[in-house]
Amino acid sequence: MVPNGGEIMAIKDLPMDEYILKGHAACPGCPATIALRITLKALGKKTILIVPACCSAVIQALHPHTAFNVPTLNIAFEASAAAASGVAAALKMLEKKDVLPVVWAGDGGSYDIGLQALSGALERGTDFIYICYNNQMYSNTGIQRSGATPYGAWTTTTWTGKKERQKELAEIVMAHHIPYVATATIAYPEDLYEKMKKAKEMKGPRYIEILSPCPPGWRFDMSKTVEMSKLAVETGAWVLYEVINGELKFTGYSKRILEGKERKPIEEWLKMQGRFRHLKPEDIEKIKQQLDEKWQHYKKIYGGKE
Repeated sequence: MVPNGGEIMAIKDLPMDEYILKGHAACPGCPATIALRITLKALGKKTILIVPACCSAVIQALHPHTAFNVPTLNIAFEASAAAASGVAAALKMLEKKDVLPVVWAGDGGSYDIGLQALSGALERGTDFIYICYNNQMYSNTGIQRSGATPYGAWTTTTWTGKKERQKELAEIVMAHHIPYVATATIAYPEDLYEKMKKAKEMKGPRYIEILSPCPPGWRFDMSKTVEMSKLAVETGAWVLYEVINGELKFTGYSKRILEGKERKPIEEWLKMQGRFRHLKPEDIEKIKQQLDEKWQHYKKIYGGKE
């Protein structure tokens, strides 16, 4: 990642300020906590987090203590974007122009239960950042399938494998014609940090989605979280891009794939996850077909090179 046309940014150059403190209740190897730590380094202390029912509502630690070193509003599962709209309106009334309302929600509270409130806030032009950390399931409530769960994946409610194709929420958000949409993952922290900084400097509704591989839900060793995130990008299972006022730009490794870099075999990613252990050869072929269609779509619509 080369921010602002300058030199390549190093992790050691990230701000030293910490807004995720010791004593949180995250699982070992939790990607959501890593992502939130990087996010708050970019957004800074004048951030108000709005958190619906999700893993992060538990990660904060046990009442009356908290490991989140910014003001945090915990809200009902479906109401995070609506609550953020209220926070944004209050900040406007108080003329607090330098305080940023930020939703931090899982895919269950974004793709499914919170979709209506999210769409409404985007349509109204709410001045906030909505961040979905996507672990592709309802992890906090027992690993049930969500709209983000990929085809074939095991969950406790799809124990023979999900039969439906996953949604693309970022593409649904694009249809609202908002100033900024981006995707990221913890495998590329500089990319995540720079996209958050860019979103911070904008006004209006902004949406960022972060892939968050969950060790217990995806059934892989907790030491492999970053590797799992990186391989998702290298196989094309997760795509890195940003959309600024309607103009799509692919970033990092995904841009290289779009320009002709061969994707790593998707089997390398699938075999690392116990949630895909049951797949038959025909299931893997269907996943590969869907992935090929996805990249052909990007190349056709957005002018990529074969």
